[in-house]
Amino acid sequence: MKKSILLIVFSVFFLIALPHHSYAATNLTKIFLNGEELVLPEDVEVVNVKNNVMIPIRVVAENLKFKVDWNQKTQSVKIQHDSKVISLIVDKKEVKVDNDQKMLSIAPQIIKNTVVVPIRFVSEEMGLKVNWNNTDKIVTLDRNHMQPSPPLTSEEYESKLNHVNRINYANNQLVVSLDKEVTPAISKLTNPDRIVVDLPHTTLGSNVVESQKSKSLGKLDISEIPNLTEVRYSLFKHDPAIVRIVIELNHISAVQYTSQFIEDKLILDLNITGETSTTGAIPPDSGKKTVMIDPGHGGRDPGTISFSNKQEKDFNLALSLKVQALLLKEPEIEVVMTREEDVYPTRPERVQLANKLMPDVFVSIHCNSVVASPQATGTETFYYQRSSSKELADIIHMHLIEAIGLKDRGVKNSSLEVIRETVMPAVLLEVGFLSNPEEEEAMFSDSFQNKAAQAIVNGIKEYLEVQ
Repeated sequence: MKKSILLIVFSVFFLIALPHHSYAATNLTKIFLNGEELVLPEDVEVVNVKNNVMIPIRVVAENLKFKVDWNQKTQSVKIQHDSKVISLIVDKKEVKVDNDQKMLSIAPQIIKNTVVVPIRFVSEEMGLKVNWNNTDKIVTLDRNHMQPSPPLTSEEYESKLNHVNRINYANNQLVVSLDKEVTPAISKLTNPDRIVVDLPHTTLGSNVVESQKSKSLGKLDISEIPNLTEVRYSLFKHDPAIVRIVIELNHISAVQYTSQFIEDKLILDLNITGETSTTGAIPPDSGKKTVMIDPGHGGRDPGTISFSNKQEKDFNLALSLKVQALLLKEPEIEVVMTREEDVYPTRPERVQLANKLMPDVFVSIHCNSVVASPQATGTETFYYQRSSSKELADIIHMHLIEAIGLKDRGVKNSSLEVIRETVMPAVLLEVGFLSNPEEEEAMFSDSFQNKAAQAIVNGIKEYLEVQ
């Protein structure tokens, strides 16, 4: 509720008497929420377009923590909070609020390479109240004046629910197709051993209901999967609606899991003890230093999408293969790849392979994106806690910044799975921002990738003290 209240902050901009220019910056000074002043980032530019105040969607995403999806291809913005979804299109006054079509007084626009949206409309849809003191330029917000929404009819309630449209299990992965992303509650239970996945505000879609073996319980065919006893699903609760999926395990010593959303699909990866990865090969015990290169994402997981709709997985693989080619020329180094083509080893599989082969260093290659802020730029390098990983990160980052010349975003400690769960010195490189049009163009060029690859190799060699 507090997030929704914060969004009303910007609706006050429409109460200001602004100069009659086609484009001008606003001049707000202070904003208070229940007596506490709120401070916006210094680089945020709120603009007036034909007496309509617009705000960059990066404010909604970064400062108010709402979920914002920007589709470069369709030039569309989706803003979501709880069950409320507002869908807007650049230069279009038609807007969709949940399942209703409405009209804007002014369409979203792109100004200075940044998408801006009319905040008055969004604020009113949230049903909040704001007061504006034009003399002192002070905004005061009062949550106590919010009007309660009328109760939903059963049809309205059903239409607002998320729906499970398909459930599959294969290759140690549970894949659940939904209307939209939801935050699952996942837990491990014993007697019997099982993993329970609860999907809040979600019901079963008609296709899934029709495939159920009974009206109350559905099951997947796992007759050829030795590690599982059963995968079952049901509408666990009606009010509020919760779909529960249970993966019952068959006499295994241990299991770990990770989850992620890709294109409205919940993917639950299981890492079952005793299984081995088919990715990579074990290098011979030659006394050489061993380097594992991990091109991030791949296969069905594209990673982030660039400004011109290129896929992160392609950049990661291209750069990683150049790093591999350089390392293969080093007589004192053996190189192992987590993937050499467009396939998707899960994160647990990458970790399992690394911890099995025990390379001297592990380097995961990625690139960044903030679709709501295409001006974001630069290189950053991540490690997790270990001093050896910090040293490796510092050295490779220094070589990268010197070679490719992007903004130095620093070396940072972060709990990312492939560098947290691996036990050797490990780093994750975010080489640059694909959401930045100039940076994207450079990053997909051979000259940039050759410089970056050589820098990564130079950093690895310096850390390993290889001449």
